[in-house]
Amino acid sequence: MNIIILQGSPNRDGSTAMLAEEFVRGARQAGHSVERIDVAHAGVHPCTGCVTCGYGARPCVQRDGMAAITEKILGADMLVLATPLYYYGMTAQLKTVIDRFCSDNSAISGRRLDAALLADAWNADDWTFDALVAHYETLCRYLNMHDRGRVLGYGCGTPGMTRASRHLREAFELGASL
Repeated sequence: MNIIILQGSPNRDGSTAMLAEEFVRGARQAGHSVERIDVAHAGVHPCTGCVTCGYGARPCVQRDGMAAITEKILGADMLVLATPLYYYGMTAQLKTVIDRFCSDNSAISGRRLDAALLADAWNADDWTFDALVAHYETLCRYLNMHDRGRVLGYGCGTPGMTRASRHLREAFELGASL
């Protein structure tokens, strides 16, 4: 299986990257090909709402890092969204990339991708991830993706907190289970 991880943290070596790397380690051990894209550093501009794409009838008019990301997604079997929790949602950097899916909705949904969510947060309240999980589930439904699992890193506000948690093992196990 060819797996693409959209890593949404602007911190390349933080808790989210740690979860993603453990997922990668597990998935590669299971024989899968995995590429992590740090979307915060991919040069993707926000959707302008111009609708020149006709929501998939034509390519997006913007010429930035999104075309390369889209090409990789369309060649994948699985899409993993990895994000720290910022005000109970995904990062703006990851949301920017997802918003740009609009010019390729049909092509992405036609792939019937498997999907997973890797997320981390400082908070450990039982409701911490509710809004993010609801958004992820909506994206899966809208883009015709099949959820293969989630790692919700409660209490992972720093790399040290993440290392001391069970969530790195969970990320590895999710990758290895594919």
